[in-house]
Amino acid sequence: MQPPGMQPPGGQPPVPVPPPPRRPVWRMIVVAVVLVALGAVTTWQALRIDRLEDRLADAQGASAADRNAAKAAADLLAGRVSSLEKDNFKADKIAAAALPSVFRVTAGRFSGTAFVVGKANAGGGSNLFTNFHVVQSVWDGGGRTVAIAHRDLRFSAKIVQVDKEKDLAVLESTEKFPSLATATSQASPGENIVVVGAPLGLESSVTTGVVSAVRDVASLGGKTVQFDAPINPGNSGGPVINAQLQVVGIASAKLRDAEGIGLAIPIDVACTRFPICS
Repeated sequence: MQPPGMQPPGGQPPVPVPPPPRRPVWRMIVVAVVLVALGAVTTWQALRIDRLEDRLADAQGASAADRNAAKAAADLLAGRVSSLEKDNFKADKIAAAALPSVFRVTAGRFSGTAFVVGKANAGGGSNLFTNFHVVQSVWDGGGRTVAIAHRDLRFSAKIVQVDKEKDLAVLESTEKFPSLATATSQASPGENIVVVGAPLGLESSVTTGVVSAVRDVASLGGKTVQFDAPINPGNSGGPVINAQLQVVGIASAKLRDAEGIGLAIPIDVACTRFPICS
């Protein structure tokens, strides 16, 4: 042990260790403020995101509810329309109103059906639609005159225009007959219809059914109305009529070896090709 006041042997006097420097207080305050601010911003953003997510969920829920409500309303309306159509579809009344405008056509050895449309022609008589294949033998042979009949009444008619590709022909009579209205909108699948014609020469025959589809059939020139009302040879050229007593098509063919598949040319095709419907 060294006496007080003496230096340690062989060494220098001890150097005093300075105390650690103090950090400025203001820096600590700034850091604390920044941390608090960051925490506040983070919390605010989290709350905002939660609120936005809630609003988005509410909006999506409302949108889905609106869509469901709109679909339910549309389904209800469609059901009511269908019900009204069924209630208003009186085949006997439609047939009774249509029959005076529908005729059996005899063209050489062939027969079919024709019906009156539009206003009186230039001569004060009537214009009728039928299929070209009904009058083809007369037309190809150079003839232009065919016979039309309604019950016990017999008249002559002239073939004035044809479209072989679309299987359409226009007949003209000097007699004035009542005409059928033509639909301005396309037939719809499920729509009730009446077909009037002269199958196998049996004039004024009526069958009923629905529109099965509207499809393209190349052999019939394009757009075609398919229906399930029974038809047979002789129905060709006859009107397919809806519940509003409007012609929606011209019966033109049926599939062989199949029942309930009749085909018709849409009336708008005929009215566009030959503007005699109004």
